Order: sequence, then structure tokens, then C-alpha cells
Amino acid sequence: MVASPRIAIDAMGGDVGPATMVAGAAIARRRDSSLVFDLYGDESLIGPELAAHPGLASACTLHHTADAIEASEKPSRAIRRAKTTSMGMAINAVKDGKAHAALSGGNTGALMAIAKLALRTMAGIDRPALSALLPTLGDTDCVMLDLGANTECDAQNLVQFAVMGSAYARTVLEIDRPRVKLLNIGTEELKGTDELKDAAAMLREADYLPLRFDGFTEGDKLSRGDVDVVVTDGFSGNIALKTAEGTARFVTDLLRRAFESSLRSKAGFALSRPAFRLLKVHLDPNNHNGAVFLGLNGLVVKSHGSANPKGVANAIRVAASMVRNDITDKIAEDLDNFRAHAFNGGEGK
Repeated sequence: MVASPRIAIDAMGGDVGPATMVAGAAIARRRDSSLVFDLYGDESLIGPELAAHPGLASACTLHHTADAIEASEKPSRAIRRAKTTSMGMAINAVKDGKAHAALSGGNTGALMAIAKLALRTMAGIDRPALSALLPTLGDTDCVMLDLGANTECDAQNLVQFAVMGSAYARTVLEIDRPRVKLLNIGTEELKGTDELKDAAAMLREADYLPLRFDGFTEGDKLSRGDVDVVVTDGFSGNIALKTAEGTARFVTDLLRRAFESSLRSKAGFALSRPAFRLLKVHLDPNNHNGAVFLGLNGLVVKSHGSANPKGVANAIRVAASMVRNDITDKIAEDLDNFRAHAFNGGEGK
């Protein structure tokens, strides 16, 4: 187990850039003094931010580059500039074994393209997937993947996502045998595409894996707390995620407008403030920040571009947790187990 995870941070990524990324690293360092960071970006911009957090400076190594990936930059162009950009240099630090994980709040498409080219996919994985934690009414969050890396997926891809998502849940949520469901238009076995039905059949047979396949779930059930890992293609997953985020903002804005509508409503808000503070904490995306590219030969974490320092710190926490728990090795072991049983026709079950 790694005692002091070293995280390579693209300090130029995100809507704000160095100010948020450095402040987030400072929070993470206060929470966990064993963390070490490599910051990649423009020294003239990062230096003053580091000076504002003297307790962080001793745990950081600054690598200067004035070149950064633009928010709207095409992945193809980002790949060609990877060696000189803060994002590409952070990922290459993982590739070269100089860091245990990379973190960026920058362009998602560019981050995926550079990471896939530099780190390559693991043996037994056809496509890496983007995974994140969603809040639920249960005791723990829910892992969901894919969230946009692959718009089209076959049954084998979905099964691989289930294996990777389960390893993520075991690592971050500390669930020994995660409950896995496939996102579908209904819970009945006859509903859904052929890819979903075939994936469900394979997962039902894979009772030797450290997961419990519970069939299908619908979009309105994602937050109920009765599933630990939700598996879907990147097209549906991204729409579901954005819809959930939009609904959360709609609810909070609607409540704020209602409580500001009259003096009586304002008085009611004063009495209900503790409950609404809890609601805000639960729905705040910064408390669930840190999407992970699973299936690569190295760890890459995507922070939301609009994340605040607390959100960046939470993304760093996710990265450190995966490093310490060897999630890549867990995925590899589960994939080897799955392939062995599939090759032997299920013998030894």
C-alpha cells in the first residue's frame, strides 16, 4: 500500500485555474498530511497562489509550462500538444511512474484522449469508462458509469464497466459485494436493447465475481439507495447525470424563490434553516466531485470545471483512496477471473 500518494495536478485546468486548484490541494493536504503534489502550469500564476498557502509549499514541486489545453480545444489537437501542456505533462508523469495519479479540471474530451493514448487500456478492457459518485437516499453514494466517454457500447463493454464499477465501489465506498444494475427503460427482463439483455445474461452467470447483479433500474430510481453501481453507455449516462444535476439546481432555486416570496415564507425559512442546510450539503456537487477514468494503465481523475476548492480537495481524496487501495490491481484480478470462467465455459462455479 502506498503511504504517501503523489498526485500530478494540471493547475491550469478548470474555470478558475491555479487559484482553485492550489487552494483545493491546500485543503486536501490539511486533511491528509501524507499527500504530495506535482503542480504543472504557468509558474507566474501558480507561484502567488502557493505563497498564499505556506503549509502547502513544502509538499509541492512546481513544473513550469506556459502551454495549456483550451476548454474548447479539439482532442485531436490536444493530443499533438500533449508533451508541452500542463494537462499532458501531468498525465505523462503517471505514465513515467513519477506520480501515482493525475488530476485535471480541464477539457474532458482532451483529457480522455491524452490519457488513453499515453496510458493505454488495461488487458481485457476494450474501452475505458468515466465513472463518478452520485448522492442517494441510502447510507452511501452510488457509482455510475459510463458518463460520456463512449456513446455506443456493446454487451461486452457493459460487462467490463460492471466489473470496473464494482472495483470502484469496493475501493471508495468500502462495499464488499456491491449491488449492480443496468440502466434501462424498465425493470422487466424483456425490456431494453439486445445489448442490455445480453449484458444482463452474462452478469447473471458471473456469480463468482465480487458483485451482486440485481437486474435493471430506471432513471427515476437512481437516487433511491437500492443500488451501488449503475451501468450504462456513455450517451445515456451523460444525459442522466446532467438531468440529475439540473434537477438538483431546479429544486434548490425553486425553494429559494419560494422562501423569498413573503415575510411569512422568510420566517418559515428561518425555522427550517438546519434542514435546508443539510439538503444543500447533500445536493452540492462539490461534495461528490471526482470522476475517474477506469480501465487505463494508470489513474486519472477529472474534477468538475466549476468545482470550488472544497470540490477539488474531494477529487484529490478520491484519487488518493484509489492509489492506496490499488484499484487498478483489483480491476485486473476481477477481469482475469471473468475471462478465465468465460474461457472454461463457467466451469468451477
